Amino acid sequence: MAPLRFSANLSWLFPELPGLPARLRAAGSSGFEAAEVAWPYAEPPEALARVAREAGLRLVLINTPPGDQEKGEMGLGAVPGRQAAFREGLEQAVRYAKALGCPRAKQAGKRRSLLVSGGGKNHMGRRQEVDAGEKVETTAWNTGERIHLMAGRVPQGADRAAIRSEMETVFLENLRHAAGVLAQENLVGLLEPINTRVTDPQYFLDTPQQAAAILQKVGRPNLQLQMDIFHWQIMDGNLTGNIRKFLPIVGHVQVAQVPGRGEPSSPGELNFPYLFQLLEDEGYQGFVGCEYRPQGEGDTVEGLSWLRSYWDRQGHPRAGQ
Repeated sequence: MAPLRFSANLSWLFPELPGLPARLRAAGSSGFEAAEVAWPYAEPPEALARVAREAGLRLVLINTPPGDQEKGEMGLGAVPGRQAAFREGLEQAVRYAKALGCPRAKQAGKRRSLLVSGGGKNHMGRRQEVDAGEKVETTAWNTGERIHLMAGRVPQGADRAAIRSEMETVFLENLRHAAGVLAQENLVGLLEPINTRVTDPQYFLDTPQQAAAILQKVGRPNLQLQMDIFHWQIMDGNLTGNIRKFLPIVGHVQVAQVPGRGEPSSPGELNFPYLFQLLEDEGYQGFVGCEYRPQGEGDTVEGLSWLRSYWDRQGHPRAGQ
């Protein structure tokens, strides 16, 4: 089994440093081979790409623009009436993804299937069940740039249950459009459920079950699931079962301790050595994003002791070795 590969989420790590270029350099000098950032749009893509290359980093994940945050928007993919703005933001994200990362290219002849009636076999040969009725196929892709297609929030004043069907219809329409745009550039779109119990009560997409059902309806191999273990634990728990169940359609993983959203080694309810071993055993080959709030006194590097220990166990050569 291959060791896990980690990416530094620069929207969260190195908050003690001003600006994305400085954080990219810090991530590279800390031993990371990859980085991710929610919204890189304040910096010219060519300048960021140059800094990333100098730091020895690949940018593997960005988000579509959030929309008008002053009006409470946090993504536009499922928001009625904002389809044109979502598509404009998607084009911007694609421009940045092409400049910043390595587009994901298909691997010929390697496909994996998920049989959702009666249970099929996943890529490690275990039985799989998701929802009844259809066979969902996903393509194995080389690791490279991904774009998180943010679903967005239930509009202010709207009832979630009453508007759910309309928002899903909008989301499906936008996702089908996005899949076509991304396929032209060999890019992959991701859907991330965000917990509505603690982090964002109005977010539309909040469970892996909901996201998997939407992916199944869209039926495009270059749209996959983004598994943020922090959000999944808060909404549903049952992490062992859910990881095994959904991993065949997962294109990216993110980690943080629960409930404090600190380092995996910080106090909390999750056993990350077990979870990392589970991901290895299940054959996960993508990146694991470090999307957590450093718990130290503004010193991200000091808080990376858990990762240095993992790398030491795996014989991973860090910067300077």
